[in-house]
Amino acid sequence: MTRNIWILVFAASLLASCGRDKAAEPQARLRTPTGERLTLAAVAIPERKSVAAEITTRDQAEALARISGRLVRLSVREGDMVTRGQAIGLVVDERIGPETRALEAQIAAAAAEAERAGAELRRVEYLHRRGFYALARLEQAQAGERSARAQLAAARESRSASVAFSGQGEILAPASGRVLRADIPPGSSVVPGMSVATVTAGPPLLRLHVPQSLADRIGAGTAVTVDEDGFETRAGRIVQVYPATAAGQVVADADLSGLAADLVGRRVSVVLDVGSRRGILVPRRFVLTRYGIDYVDLVGREGAVARIPVQTAPAPDPTQVELLTGVSPGDILQNPGNRG
Repeated sequence: MTRNIWILVFAASLLASCGRDKAAEPQARLRTPTGERLTLAAVAIPERKSVAAEITTRDQAEALARISGRLVRLSVREGDMVTRGQAIGLVVDERIGPETRALEAQIAAAAAEAERAGAELRRVEYLHRRGFYALARLEQAQAGERSARAQLAAARESRSASVAFSGQGEILAPASGRVLRADIPPGSSVVPGMSVATVTAGPPLLRLHVPQSLADRIGAGTAVTVDEDGFETRAGRIVQVYPATAAGQVVADADLSGLAADLVGRRVSVVLDVGSRRGILVPRRFVLTRYGIDYVDLVGREGAVARIPVQTAPAPDPTQVELLTGVSPGDILQNPGNRG
């Protein structure tokens, strides 16, 4: 009998303890931690795009051959500084020498003929005054003398033209600047209009190659930031957008103060400010990362906090992060560091 009583007492105590646990459970579920909270709102986020750029100059002038022939001298190399009008090369047409000598022979022949015609005219004039020759004979001698002098003048002009043509074999620097290309070896055959060297002209700038999908989002004044080290000034602005596309890209020039022309042709990475979009930004301390997954603590309507996964993206401010999925404007987040 006594043993049965103890069994009943023990069972009653177990039931009582279970009742106390069930009564305390709702209170634990309603208890929420307190701490720093943030109400989400959509804000304007600057949108930036990374594109390639090249250090170049506003213009590039070509030193061209003006006559056909053989390049016998090229006195500059890549990187040399030249001034406008400086002689940097020489083209020789081997046909000009024989032609010039032939013209000199023609001049000698024309000069002898002019001398003979002049002597003949003086003799006819003397005899005409004495009445031995008629006026027609005098006029004939005068015409012959004029023709001989004209032929002499023509031969001299032909020789001057030949000498001037040979002088066009000298290649002059078209602008003052730095030589970018001079890769035609001496001894090569060239033709008129062939580029022998390329010279920079104008101040240095950044030439951007922008995808055509961004063409309507850039223009004069668009901010440009160089995304590499080694530049004294890393911020500039677009000064010109060329109205044409090539290979799906738009070319634009950006002015960067203090840009040196020592490394013309160097390719760099730049960041363009192409406007803004609406998004949700939060401080990084509100995002918890575990095993490669980002979480935030979302405060519910009844005050309960739930930890949910979200997708994030870098923000312009390194102390912030953008939330792409999982939350909406108006939601309330709690700092995960305040949870017990």
